[in-house]
Amino acid sequence: MSDAHEAPGPRPEPLRFFGTTWVDHDGGYALRRAGVAAGSLVAAVAGAFLLRFGYEGLAIAQVGGLVNLMVVVAFAVCSALGFRRTWDGFVRRPEAGATDAAAERSMHSIVMIGFVGVLLAYFFRSFVEAPGERLHRAEYEQESARHERRRSARTGNPAARASKGRRKHP
Repeated sequence: MSDAHEAPGPRPEPLRFFGTTWVDHDGGYALRRAGVAAGSLVAAVAGAFLLRFGYEGLAIAQVGGLVNLMVVVAFAVCSALGFRRTWDGFVRRPEAGATDAAAERSMHSIVMIGFVGVLLAYFFRSFVEAPGERLHRAEYEQESARHERRRSARTGNPAARASKGRRKHP
């Protein structure tokens, strides 16, 4: 089908792993949510095991207690920051600005190190909704309401409306 045959108005933005099934909760939405929850939990557990193996490598190398402590604290802090940043991203868009873009780039490596926190945020959010659904639904409903207001304001012949207010003199 071409775009000319589709319903006019705003189109919902697809979500990762869900497409546009979040709009009407159809097309295997519940199964996808369960899959995202299970997949993110399995990936977080696998990531935690990888971090544990890395820590054991440090212990085998006998780098010292201070280095071990710094590594554990660094991964814990980065995971917490990654969790918080991802969780906040599900409910609001980042501010658009030059300084915010720079801050986003600088946080990218921290979020990459704290990938376990990001995966846990996906896991916990999947119990409530599709991750990011609330944000996308609010934006979609605002766009739909705006479109409906514009469409209803343009109905009818504008020339006929203008002549109603004028009085004709004989």
